[in-house]
Amino acid sequence: MRNSLETKLGIFVVLTIFAAVFIIEVLGSADMFTRGYHVTALFDTAQDLKPGDHVKMAGVEIGRVEKISLAESKVMVTLKLRPDAVVKTDSKATIKFTGLMGQNYVNVAFGSAGAKPAVDGMVLATSEQADLSAIMAKLDSAAAGIENVTKVFSGDKLDNILGPITDFMKQNSGPLTATIANIKNVTSQIAAGQGTVGKLIYEDALYSTALTTVSNLQDTAATAKDVIVSAKLVMNDVRAGKGTIGKLVTDDTLYTAATGSMTNLHSILLKVNQGDGTIGKLVNDQEFYKNAKLSLQKLDKAADGLEDQGPLSVLGIMANNLF
Repeated sequence: MRNSLETKLGIFVVLTIFAAVFIIEVLGSADMFTRGYHVTALFDTAQDLKPGDHVKMAGVEIGRVEKISLAESKVMVTLKLRPDAVVKTDSKATIKFTGLMGQNYVNVAFGSAGAKPAVDGMVLATSEQADLSAIMAKLDSAAAGIENVTKVFSGDKLDNILGPITDFMKQNSGPLTATIANIKNVTSQIAAGQGTVGKLIYEDALYSTALTTVSNLQDTAATAKDVIVSAKLVMNDVRAGKGTIGKLVTDDTLYTAATGSMTNLHSILLKVNQGDGTIGKLVNDQEFYKNAKLSLQKLDKAADGLEDQGPLSVLGIMANNLF
C-alpha cells in the first residue's frame, strides 16, 4: 500500500512538472531562464501585442517580447533575443499580425550586409503597420457603401433607371439594327483589307515607307555624327595652333603687331590734333582755310570773267599769255 501511494505521488509530481513546463512554454516565460541580449523598439501603438509574443526574423523565431511600457508619447517594447540571433544596427522592427484573430508578433528585418551587429540595450528603428481594427473599420465602411449601391439599384429604382433605356431601344429598334449591320459591314471590309483602314492594317506599303524613313534618319544621324567628329578635329587643330586660324588664335605675334600699329596710329593722331606736321597744320591752321576760301572765290570770279569774254577772247588771252 505504501509503495503504491509513493508511486502515485511520484507520477503526480512528474505530471505537475510537465504541466508547469508546458504552461511556461505556452505563456512564453521559458525565455526568462535562457541567456540572450535585450534590445528596445519605440512604436506609436502596441496594438494587441503582449509580453511573451514571438519575435521573428524572416519567419524564424529569434526571441520573445519581454516587456511593454509607455515612454512619453511612445510605446517602448523590450525584446529579449537569443544569443545566436544576428540583428544589425539598421534593422527595423514592425508589429505584424499572423491572422484575422489578431495574433501579433514583432518582425525584425535583416538589415544591410555592411552594418554592425546590434548590442545589448540598443534601440532599433521601427516602421508602423496598419492596425487590424482600422482595416476592419475600412472594410465595414466599404461594405456599407456597397450595400447602399445595391439599395439604389434594387426594386422600383432599378426599373426607373432601366425603363427609359428600354423604351428608347424599343422605339429605335430599326435604326439600331441598321447601325449594327453597318458596323458589321465596315468591320468585314477592314478584315478583308478593303478601304484605307484595311490597307493600313494589312498592306506592307506603310511599313516599308516608315522603315525607309527610319533608315534615312539613321543615315542622316550618321552623317551629322561625322560632321561633329570633323568639327572636333578642326577645333583640336585650332587649339594646337595648326593652320592659319590656329596661328591667329594661339600666336601672339599678330596681337603684338596690332598693338604696335595701334600705338603708332595713336601717336600720329595725337600729333595731328596738336597741329604738328603738314596734316596737323592743314587740319588745325585757320589761315590755310581762309586762304583756300579766298583762292576759291578768286577762281570763281575768274571763271565768270572768262564766261563773259567768249571763246575767241579766251583764246586771245591764252595766246598772249603764252607768246
